[in-house]
Amino acid sequence: MSLPLVEVTDLKVYFPIRSGLVVERHVGDVKAVDGVSLTIFKGETLGLVGESGCGKTTVGRTILRLYEPTSGRIVIDGKDITDLPERELRPLRDKMQMVFQDPYSSLNPRQNVGSIVAEPLLIHGMERKEVDAKVRHLIEVVGLPHDAANRYPHEFSGGQRQRIGLARSLALNPALIVADEPVSALDVSIQAQMINLLEDLQDEFDLTYLFVAHDLAVVRHISDRIAVMYLGKIMEIAPSQELYTAPSHPYTKALLSAVPIPDPKVERSRERIILKGDLPSPVNPPPGCRFHTRCPYVQETRCRTEVPELRAMKQGQVVACHFAEEIADGKITPRSEMVGLAP
Repeated sequence: MSLPLVEVTDLKVYFPIRSGLVVERHVGDVKAVDGVSLTIFKGETLGLVGESGCGKTTVGRTILRLYEPTSGRIVIDGKDITDLPERELRPLRDKMQMVFQDPYSSLNPRQNVGSIVAEPLLIHGMERKEVDAKVRHLIEVVGLPHDAANRYPHEFSGGQRQRIGLARSLALNPALIVADEPVSALDVSIQAQMINLLEDLQDEFDLTYLFVAHDLAVVRHISDRIAVMYLGKIMEIAPSQELYTAPSHPYTKALLSAVPIPDPKVERSRERIILKGDLPSPVNPPPGCRFHTRCPYVQETRCRTEVPELRAMKQGQVVACHFAEEIADGKITPRSEMVGLAP
């Protein structure tokens, strides 16, 4: 295993809720991220998955200090950046970049592609003639037409716009790229091209990815390890193959049971875990295990009162479940009303 590039410890990100037109009052907090700890090793891709609203995008943006952490610790390449003021953080920003989810709103429509890709280079002090050569190289690397530098974002398809955003993120030779659902707005055929491009660029530029997504089928192809989030907390972290063949957390099992299988006979005969109810509010999350209100394996006392900590199950696999071993051994079975055949 290589050395850690990113170390996040007990990260919390709360967004205050205020009320009142004349005098504002603090009436609560949205607990978007509530005690997340994870490590990303140099050269690997860590997939971060979960339902919409679980806090995965907030984790990625807070690691880059686009959002301010409420508490916890963020270390990038051995340097603690948690409380660094912006003037000290700015020289480090060339080492960590982001590819945003929406290729339509993340690019300035009034700038041509050359200016978009050149902007980070100029901000960080590169000479203009060097910038032009670098821009041409990056446009070629991400597979855009050679004349793309003089054209504007509206002239490109969604997949090409995402390549522009990727070229911009590569401009400063970063060590870490946070890819926030970079393929979710693209057609399936274009998704495959983007995933292949990201893998090729990782090898060429020695990149480390935090790949945020909700599509487990996409994450499987690119990730070395996968972290599963639910309502602001990490439920499970495991190597990609282990997670798909032997998931340990009930929430991971439910997510995987919803992934379609391209074989009609298998799809019709397999059991699907049906999660009842809606995702609880992050303003007032349930006590104990966050997942207990929807868990088919819930046990009355401990699950509802005691918060499970991440603990090792097997080599490289950690899980936040009190009864993971019993569930794996079949000693605890899911409630019948929570399981059904795939329709």
